[in-house]
Amino acid sequence: MASKKNVKLDALKAFFDEGTFCELYADKSGNVTAGFGSAEGNPVYALAQKGEALKSGDIAKMIRVMELAAKTGNPVVTFYDATGSVLTEELTALTDAARLVEAGAKISGVVPQIAVVLGTCGATQALAAAGADLAVMAADAELFLTAPFTAAAAGDKTEKAGSAELAAKDGVVALVAKDGAEAVAKAKQLVGLLPGNNLAGPAVFSFAEPGAALSMAKYNALAAVEAIVDAGSAVELYAEFGKNIRTLFATVAGSVVGVVATEGEKTSICSVCAGKAARFVRLCDAFSVPVITVVNTDGFVKSTADDIAGGIRAAARLAATYADATTAKICVVTGRAVGAAYTALCNADLTIALDTAVIAPVEPTAAATILWQRDGRSSQHSC
Repeated sequence: MASKKNVKLDALKAFFDEGTFCELYADKSGNVTAGFGSAEGNPVYALAQKGEALKSGDIAKMIRVMELAAKTGNPVVTFYDATGSVLTEELTALTDAARLVEAGAKISGVVPQIAVVLGTCGATQALAAAGADLAVMAADAELFLTAPFTAAAAGDKTEKAGSAELAAKDGVVALVAKDGAEAVAKAKQLVGLLPGNNLAGPAVFSFAEPGAALSMAKYNALAAVEAIVDAGSAVELYAEFGKNIRTLFATVAGSVVGVVATEGEKTSICSVCAGKAARFVRLCDAFSVPVITVVNTDGFVKSTADDIAGGIRAAARLAATYADATTAKICVVTGRAVGAAYTALCNADLTIALDTAVIAPVEPTAAATILWQRDGRSSQHSC
């Protein structure tokens, strides 16, 4: 059986297009491999941890490559699999971890950062991975701040703690793959979809017309999106998190777009959904990817409990994100867009509505009640 080290090196080479991989800063004693090449024809840097504890030199190499990626305007993909830091380095390990997180923060919004969790990714490395623009995780990998066995020893036993399933439900990872090979392939696909940097234009692909027409009788967000985007082009992100809003990359007439779609008029937008949509729109705006918003919703959750849990704050942040975004924005109102939901989601350069859509400052029934009471007439009167 091949060693764990060789498996990870094979995964790194599989990421790059054949014959393009070039190793950088080679160090036989190091536990991180760095490389440059192309993925889906796009120049990209990559870092791969080898499954061992990281030394100060390993972190320095990672930071050096991230800075190089920003200077040259190319994405950086990091494959995470480390058992932590070398404990004998003591406070140096903490300082290095802080420098790694700082490096990621400095290049955020300059070049795309994609984290791919293939093995163990815990504590300070988890901070770095979760701070990437997008994270992909293999189903058998581990991602945690507190090691599951440590939490269990303290009496906090959580089933599937540290698993990809829980990371997806918590919105930490955008995509979950069945194994490492599929995780590598998904990362490669994302590199192909995203621009190389914040000054580059969106990618353009050959395309096929949408494969289905919009059906209001059997409405759901994904079906509505499929009626708009090119056939087979949609890639959903954070599918297990905030399910009443869907976020996807897709193409329209061959050009890459980001799509935000509400699930339907019988569903509401909670604080989690609002936060999910805002984060995705910020990503699209950072790299000038146009945003299409498909709106059909009952509005924000009518719940004091959700307000207390951060619903108002999340809704305000969502509205501000759309208002502040300078990328091209198109809103398609397929059903209901009433009150605050319209204010937050339909701040666009162009708004298109079906002739059956409902757009109003308040619910029509509530408006009728208010107007009738204002005129001093009983709500029992017929029209």
